[in-house]
Amino acid sequence: MSQTMPAAELLARVHDIVGDALQQTEILFDRELQSESAYVRDILAHSRRFRGKRLRPILVLLSGTACGGLTDDHPVLAAVVELIHTATLVHDDVLDEADVRRHVATVNTRWNNETSVLFGDYLFTHAFHLAASLTSTLACRWIGAATNVVCEGELMQVRHRGHFELTEDEYLQIINGKTAELCAVSCRLGAHFAGSENETVAALEAYGRDLGMAFQIADDLLDLLGDEGEAGKTLGSDLAKQKLTLPLIRLLQTCDDATGEQIREWLSRPNERTAEQLLPILRSSDSLTYARSLAHEFADSARSRLERLPASPARDLLAEFAGFAVARNS
Repeated sequence: MSQTMPAAELLARVHDIVGDALQQTEILFDRELQSESAYVRDILAHSRRFRGKRLRPILVLLSGTACGGLTDDHPVLAAVVELIHTATLVHDDVLDEADVRRHVATVNTRWNNETSVLFGDYLFTHAFHLAASLTSTLACRWIGAATNVVCEGELMQVRHRGHFELTEDEYLQIINGKTAELCAVSCRLGAHFAGSENETVAALEAYGRDLGMAFQIADDLLDLLGDEGEAGKTLGSDLAKQKLTLPLIRLLQTCDDATGEQIREWLSRPNERTAEQLLPILRSSDSLTYARSLAHEFADSARSRLERLPASPARDLLAEFAGFAVARNS
């Protein structure tokens, strides 16, 4: 397994390859979110402070570049997927009762849950308004279908809260919806609008899906093991909301009956000590290693999807993002 490129170097290379298009994406994003209301402008200004890695717009742009070159449509597509992703984050913070994102108070903390829900809806509507500016209706259909899958993934996760018999397959289905689908459609759009043949578009879509799966498994490990100061966001929400993620699913499948009964008791009454109680048991089992290994399997699979592309700096950078997905701490 190759050594992972540091995040700062990775982003510097992104700007070398697609920096102009990414800047145009930012301009389109900000231009779309204009309001005559001072109240709405205040929320918009606040939300810009917790915009993060720009992973999904970067995937659109790198996929397009790796598949033949960018068109005027690519920055629009990139801005649309970032609007949708930002909307899901705003709604997620309500569901998780999160206080901090990117070292900044969440919208629900700064204002309230009602404002967060409506602001997330506001971002969704602007995403589809911007998508409708494209000549092709295909993007709207693909993005709409992907957004449906994202919402279904979130609904499945809410339905399974407190379900301590959740299987690994059910977990993977949830994260495929809530995270991997938007990464997949980002790459699919980038490749298609660069004029790629169907097989190449399918390969990039599969790359994005595998990348998203690796990313979410790593994110779930971070929620258990990470440092809030370093991560810059509220951690521990999965335990607080009784959401089983892969390490705990594995632990409950492999531990003895008495330990399993104790773990289920802790999970059914989560408090500030729950993580402290669980971590020694997790660390003495193979559960953390198992989850990390599966994340790396998805990352390796993502890299393999790129083999049908001609060699290029953009293809190399897409491969580097697979390593970044599983090695990050924020």
